[in-house]
Amino acid sequence: MTRHRLRRAIDVATAALAEAGIDSARTDAELLAAHLTGSERGRLATMDPPAADFFRRYDEAVAARSRRIPLQHLTGTAAFGPLELHVGPGVFIPRPETEALLEWAAAQHLTGYPVIVDLCTGSGALAVALADRWPNARVIAVDDDAAALAYARRNSEGTAVEVMQADVTVPGLLAELAGTVDLVVSNPPYIPAGAELEPEVAEHDPTHALFGGPDGMAVIGPIAALAGGWLKPGGLVVIEHDDTTSRQTVETIDRTGRFTAITAHRDLAGRPRFVTARRTEESA
Repeated sequence: MTRHRLRRAIDVATAALAEAGIDSARTDAELLAAHLTGSERGRLATMDPPAADFFRRYDEAVAARSRRIPLQHLTGTAAFGPLELHVGPGVFIPRPETEALLEWAAAQHLTGYPVIVDLCTGSGALAVALADRWPNARVIAVDDDAAALAYARRNSEGTAVEVMQADVTVPGLLAELAGTVDLVVSNPPYIPAGAELEPEVAEHDPTHALFGGPDGMAVIGPIAALAGGWLKPGGLVVIEHDDTTSRQTVETIDRTGRFTAITAHRDLAGRPRFVTARRTEESA
């Protein structure tokens, strides 16, 4: 009987979330149920009856999600590639779109003991995933926000990731890295000011992690300059951008005069998403 009650509760939650304008209503209803029962989503239909207070807690969670509080804030985690990351208020929730950038980076041929720098690391998603991909790498994760870095440190526990608080728009940052880095990755603030966003993003993601100035390019230029100075000849950079600024990102990287093979890429949905480039073999 309780198992049927759980199924009915999920059906009711799905309807409530759909009414609130959430496209992934069924998925979110099931994920909330799985989180509160400590189970997996695929086992909900066959699991033992939940604890006595489950339905009260489930109703509260569904009500919160209906107010467009992000699902990840309610569960405390976000999936990213092979990882399950700790997230919450104060840190940017990693997006599935960025997994296309991760897939590209992870497919590169880095040998020996590579040096990788993740700029605007946020939760540490890219840094931790790349440290897992290359266990012998030195991975440096940089962000200027203390709240985000608290999550990055938590997510990187037990890894070799070095978490650092610094402003990536400062020229000459980490000058000691000049000519030593194999790969620079970044998912920076890149949304143009004034863009309309879903409530989950506009009201809950940190503004500082979202907007990149009037055209979304305020942070991308400094990152391209830093990468040009840090990368060894043949080293690689990959920068995510707004789907309206692919051309500007290519031009910004090109203007440094330090890169070749500058290439625009699309994400899994076919939208312009990131640009890659290779450091020239000659010193600029």
